[in-house]
Amino acid sequence: MSAASTPEVVLALVTTAHLGFQATVTVLVYPALARLAGEPQWGRAHEQHSRRIAPLVAVLYPALVLSGAWLVVDGPGAAGWVALLGVAVAIGATAVSAAPTHGRLGREGPTPALVRRLLLADRVRLAGAVVAAAGAGLVVLA
Repeated sequence: MSAASTPEVVLALVTTAHLGFQATVTVLVYPALARLAGEPQWGRAHEQHSRRIAPLVAVLYPALVLSGAWLVVDGPGAAGWVALLGVAVAIGATAVSAAPTHGRLGREGPTPALVRRLLLADRVRLAGAVVAAAGAGLVVLA
């Protein structure tokens, strides 16, 4: 097996891609969406965001799970477990908070509480993505 196809390297690549994606959402996408809360164009903007981001999520999240599972099978060290914890936090925040909140935003519209909940869940996802990428990077460097 070449060094480029080890579970450590694959996880590092996937977590880095996820971090870039997540940072873009946190810094650019969600603030722009939140500014539309209460505006007439909210519904259309939220629907377009949800539709356009779905393919990226459909690629990145399974890649995080599969590369993480591969690392578990291979036997992660301490930094590997840190990376996996970050992945779990990012995926968990999506499953438990962000995705259901998007559903409610689509059905109920942008109440201040729902927008705050989405932004908080997103910051938790970003923190998880940072931890995952840092841990995976340390695994590769070790």
